[in-house]
Amino acid sequence: MTAATTPTTAPVEPALRVRSSGTMATRTLGIATIVTMGWLVAFGLGFSPADRDQRDAVRILYMHVPTAWLAYLAFVVTAVSSAMYLFGKKHSLGFDRVAGASAEIGVVFMALTLVTGMLWGKLTWGVYWQWDARLTTTALLFVSYIGYLAVRGLGGTHDQRAKRSAVIGLLAVIEIPLVHFSVRMWRSLHQEASVLDSDGDVDMDGLMLFSLFVGVVAFTLLYVWLLLHRSRVIAMEDLLDDQGLDRALDQRRAEFL
Repeated sequence: MTAATTPTTAPVEPALRVRSSGTMATRTLGIATIVTMGWLVAFGLGFSPADRDQRDAVRILYMHVPTAWLAYLAFVVTAVSSAMYLFGKKHSLGFDRVAGASAEIGVVFMALTLVTGMLWGKLTWGVYWQWDARLTTTALLFVSYIGYLAVRGLGGTHDQRAKRSAVIGLLAVIEIPLVHFSVRMWRSLHQEASVLDSDGDVDMDGLMLFSLFVGVVAFTLLYVWLLLHRSRVIAMEDLLDDQGLDRALDQRRAEFL
């Protein structure tokens, strides 16, 4: 009579399971974003009056201006985070992930700025595009950060990615003052600041100004919500890459045992 043998099974490595990158704070922030976006739609399309000269075309302002300002903010955050990585003592990859996430969001917002600007240009100038100083420099800024994202996608380690993209992020942010002051530096078809006149006084109807303020708040909340989630996703992607590399090295070492 033979002794019973117990079957042996290979150890199973625990799988990396991440159900969500959200927290209670980000869920609350997401709800606030949805509420303020609905508030923006109500005021932008309903309560806010039409402009005396541009009529209902002025409603594009409530999306065009906030997305432009938030794109600026996103690129500045990229530059600051890049500087923190390069010149910080620990060279934390967390700063690099925030920089990359913020740049991605900024590119999306800048694309929305260009699209809404083209639609506004069609209604006011009769054409979608003019090689105007503001439009040209904005397009250059947009292309620069697409290049920044392309540099991040090159091969190498996470530290190599962080170093090369940080340098680009610090150089590209210099274009923002050029874009912002292009209307005054060159003769431009683009109007100057919509909120303040040349004397620094408020030059906008109260309800229109409030609607614009709601737009800035709504897109700011959206930016923060996207930044938190995207930076966490990049962290998870980096962790997955690191684990994949470790497993590949372990398998390669096992071939020589």
